[in-house]
Amino acid sequence: MRAAPLAVTALTAALLLTGCSSDKDSSGGDSAAASPSNGTTCRIADMDVEVGPANVAPAAGDTGNIPVTLTNQSAECTLDGFPGIDLNAEDSSANVSPEEGTRSTRLTLAKGTAATFTLTYTRGEAGGKASLDVKTLNIALPGAGTAKSYKWSYGPVAGRSDNAGVPNATVSAFTQAGD
Repeated sequence: MRAAPLAVTALTAALLLTGCSSDKDSSGGDSAAASPSNGTTCRIADMDVEVGPANVAPAAGDTGNIPVTLTNQSAECTLDGFPGIDLNAEDSSANVSPEEGTRSTRLTLAKGTAATFTLTYTRGEAGGKASLDVKTLNIALPGAGTAKSYKWSYGPVAGRSDNAGVPNATVSAFTQAGD
């Protein structure tokens, strides 16, 4: 039996490698990040979302907390960053920033597992010039690009005194729910 020349062996190896999938998808993105075995980005459409029960702020100036639980109903996925939160009034909306000094953690959610985060707000005066009369809460997951809307029944949200138009509200990082 004759040994194949080195050039033929190298050419065969090169041809085999070009047949392998690359780490880039057709749009130039990293397909390894989209592979279910590596954890895809979680999508709000694949989550069972429970908003509340809330610790409602009873009067203007009081602080309320609204826990949000996301239970994955699909294949394993990853939450990497902060939830995207918008508070919407009839004619305006405002984005809610993460709590100051908080760092996000990367969570992988298998099907049926849950993560939580908390929206903390200061109640504003009804009809107050600096208050946002919130009607809906939009929740988006990091990197997913879509949001779901939920009814807001917690009263107006106060504006920040140091930044007009910005609600006095923050969102926490995701944490793993349960055991």
